[in-house]
Amino acid sequence: MKPAHADDARVVVYSRAGCHLCEAAEQLIAEVCAETGDGWVRVDIEEDADLTSRFTEQVPVTFVDGAQHDFWRVDATRLRSALARRSDG
Repeated sequence: MKPAHADDARVVVYSRAGCHLCEAAEQLIAEVCAETGDGWVRVDIEEDADLTSRFTEQVPVTFVDGAQHDFWRVDATRLRSALARRSDG
């Protein structure tokens, strides 16, 4: 499955409203992407029954360049490495 908006941004985070882990992940992703100049988007899983079924126990789920990268927590160092590696390759 290709993540939603993958053509628009290198990082896609699947999350839901009211999720404290999601809020923390989104803030960190925004900071890292601001540093690297890469785009990111947030997709609310509750707007799609299939996404809700697939990710409900794992949010936030982060994809980088169409591949699942993390879930629950985002590590800034790992994210920076993934963005650098994929943009160089």
